[in-house]
Amino acid sequence: MPVLTLYQRPGCHLCADMRDELRSFQAELGFTLELVDIDREPGLRARYDRLVPVLAMGDREICHYFLDPAALRTTLGAAPAAG
Repeated sequence: MPVLTLYQRPGCHLCADMRDELRSFQAELGFTLELVDIDREPGLRARYDRLVPVLAMGDREICHYFLDPAALRTTLGAAPAAG
């Protein structure tokens, strides 16, 4: 099962929004979501401070600020949903 990492920080409403949206895709796309608080690690804070939330799979950044469902599906190799 693929592991996606959501780089976030406490109190960030965009982070909470992306986390909630991602959870709605988990059953359909079959991935594990790892939440990482960038403020706990100086290196991550320096890298992502003004970009959070950042969604990544390994070293590949998928999107920043808002969830991009098309980029998520492309990254996971899923077909786009009809609609």
